[in-house]
Amino acid sequence: MKKTLLYITLPFVVLIGATYILPRPAKANKVSITSNPRDPRDPSNPSNPSNPSNPSNPSNPSNPSNPSNPSNPNIQSEIKYYLDRHNVQDEGYEMVVGYIEGKRHHTDINPHVTLRNVGTWKGYSREGTVITLDTLGRTIFGVCQADTLVTAIRADEAGTYQGDFSQAGASGHGSYQAANGSYYEGRWEQDKKQGFGLEMLLVDNENPRLRVGEWRKNRFMGERMRYTSERIYGIDIARYQHGKGRRPVPILWDQLRITHVGKNGSHNVRGKADYPVSFVYIKSTEGTSVRNKFYVNDYTQARKHGIRTGAYHFFSTKTSGAAQAKHFIHNTLFREGDLPPVLDVEPSKSQIQQMGGSEAMFHHIRIWLNAVEQWTGVKPVLYVNQMFVNNYLTDQEDLKRDYRVWIARYSEYKPDVRLTYWQLCPDGRVAGIQGDVDINVFNGYQSQFDEFIANETIK
Repeated sequence: MKKTLLYITLPFVVLIGATYILPRPAKANKVSITSNPRDPRDPSNPSNPSNPSNPSNPSNPSNPSNPSNPSNPNIQSEIKYYLDRHNVQDEGYEMVVGYIEGKRHHTDINPHVTLRNVGTWKGYSREGTVITLDTLGRTIFGVCQADTLVTAIRADEAGTYQGDFSQAGASGHGSYQAANGSYYEGRWEQDKKQGFGLEMLLVDNENPRLRVGEWRKNRFMGERMRYTSERIYGIDIARYQHGKGRRPVPILWDQLRITHVGKNGSHNVRGKADYPVSFVYIKSTEGTSVRNKFYVNDYTQARKHGIRTGAYHFFSTKTSGAAQAKHFIHNTLFREGDLPPVLDVEPSKSQIQQMGGSEAMFHHIRIWLNAVEQWTGVKPVLYVNQMFVNNYLTDQEDLKRDYRVWIARYSEYKPDVRLTYWQLCPDGRVAGIQGDVDINVFNGYQSQFDEFIANETIK
């Protein structure tokens, strides 16, 4: 008798508790996202975050539809950075615009639940709105079809998921609102972020991160690169582009054209790779004694053919930053309109240890950067690879904040750092140059490149 009474009363207790635990689904925001949205940076555009007439203006702290507190100026800065680098509509652009407008993914579920759809009953096939628990004891408020969950809202102390569902958990399109305000919307597979998605990550109020791109088993891979004619491509060269024998091979400057973007990137080309060389960086010096004997002629020819030109120095761990800066300055040409000089830093772990460790290395790096900036009047760019970023640059907040980054990462995914140049591959092909060539892309499009040239080049 007691067991029968328990079976009768238990569903009512669960149903009453769920009423307090599970909020009613929010109503949809009345936001229209077209297939060809106007530029959100246009002040006349009502979706512009800076437009005070926009009811979902992120600067308006009273906007209830934006759970990630967009009144935070650091979040606004993250959004502006994304828009400044994504003015060509691509995958996810409309999702980001919708996020800025205050639109959030939502799941509407009929709140009326039949008694038999609370919990799981042996031999009963659930249909419609249900309340149940998953294997980890999390409460699920969802919709069943033929006893299979297809849509759900799942809540626990860490946050709330809402969207497509399967017996294995979140699967399909859905969103997750964490307790600390972080927000993700995109594709899921078996309870893991998998596929394209958008995340505003709020570790703390000082360092929000807007990450838009592809995810693989909860790991953010980055934005997948698509090679199109809208992007701004460039190359970097040294003596190796003149051959390895005694007789130097000339570069045919009037024939330069990028025809191949490396083995990793070739399958991501839309159409045929045939891009102009918009900028070139030429190695000038290394350490305190090495000079590129082809530098002056290559520099002269590049400028003569209307290609934006800059110089780079290869950093050595064997000599001081001051001596290397002096060597670079005395052997490099700096003229009006030239690109910011670059410090190429790619030492091995043993070389860093021989210099006295990472802090000693960064001490000399800062000396070089400051000396060259004082001489040229512009901040140099720091060239590093992804491994160096992960192992060393992460702790150098001033360098990450104050200097532009040029990163070498040979994959189809855009690095998850703020950067000016991205070296896509070491095995590209350029008409007019024999052998492999490093192919680079400016992080932005024509309008951003024009702004960069106007504001950041040598005066």
